[in-house]
Amino acid sequence: MLSGHERSLTQIKYNAEGDLLFSASKDHIVNVWHSHNGERLGTYNGHNGTVWTLDADSTSTFLVTGSADNMMKLWKVSTGECIYSWEFPTAIKRVQWSEDDSKILCVTEQRMGFQGAIRVFEINREGGPQSAEPLFTITPGGKKATVAAWTAADQFIVTGHEDGRLNLWDMDGELFWEKEDKAHSELITDLQMSNDGTYFITSSKDKTAKIFSVGPEKNADGDENYLTEMKSFQGHAPLNSASILPGKPYVLVGGGQEAMSVTTTSARQGHFEIRFWHRVFEEEVATVKGGFGPCNTIAVHPQGKGYSIGGEDGYVRVHHFDDDFFESKPYGALEPED
Repeated sequence: MLSGHERSLTQIKYNAEGDLLFSASKDHIVNVWHSHNGERLGTYNGHNGTVWTLDADSTSTFLVTGSADNMMKLWKVSTGECIYSWEFPTAIKRVQWSEDDSKILCVTEQRMGFQGAIRVFEINREGGPQSAEPLFTITPGGKKATVAAWTAADQFIVTGHEDGRLNLWDMDGELFWEKEDKAHSELITDLQMSNDGTYFITSSKDKTAKIFSVGPEKNADGDENYLTEMKSFQGHAPLNSASILPGKPYVLVGGGQEAMSVTTTSARQGHFEIRFWHRVFEEEVATVKGGFGPCNTIAVHPQGKGYSIGGEDGYVRVHHFDDDFFESKPYGALEPED
């Protein structure tokens, strides 16, 4: 259990190798830890509001963070130096590096008469000046976007919205595919891509997590469909995060009763535990005790060696799988035929 924050966690993420774990919280601080032993390497100080989101590039050279102080900052991972800051009219709720590390997307909040938007910035990795202006801006109609992610080979950007909709956008910032029926009935709280970027999992306040294929998938009429629902997992409480475990057919979901109601609720009734679901059979297979409040964010080790959770109680809990987990047979005693 890692204690380095004074307020609740907002997002945690491993780097591409899985040896570093980054954590952001409402106390304005970003921490980086050694994931294998929980030793804190350092902090990134500079934000003046809740740090909602962060992401490290694939080489662990740069880190990008987004905050309620309306700033997105680019940091050098190794030194903690802030290289550049972008300022926006509203808070930044989600950031992510593109697969080739050349671009960053950021989702800004809809507030005070300002429309929520997804902006994409080109990043100069050679030490030169950064561009203050985005490559393009996506302004969704209707309800604001809460989460966004790049698909495989940075072909599209998928967005999840306050009203449960999913949309797909091309690299010109144009709407490529609008899912006709809502993916969820309430706000989408998290969206995490698979390692190959061809499918993703969403979590929602409607107590469900779902896996969608990016596409294209052929429907019964032979037409191409995108954002096809593949699997659905029904939870017991509003979900705040969901993640796909690489190497094993499991997904992890976490959430719990709203933080404001927690003082009147026992941990058992609050459903603060992390639940493992079999992503093929759609069955719940395990429950792991969570924290003393809702789970706000889940990150899985990129090699599937374990996972970490960030809670409302301000602690990061790092879990490592034992040998029995890797030797288990998730499909039962199935043997390949000769």
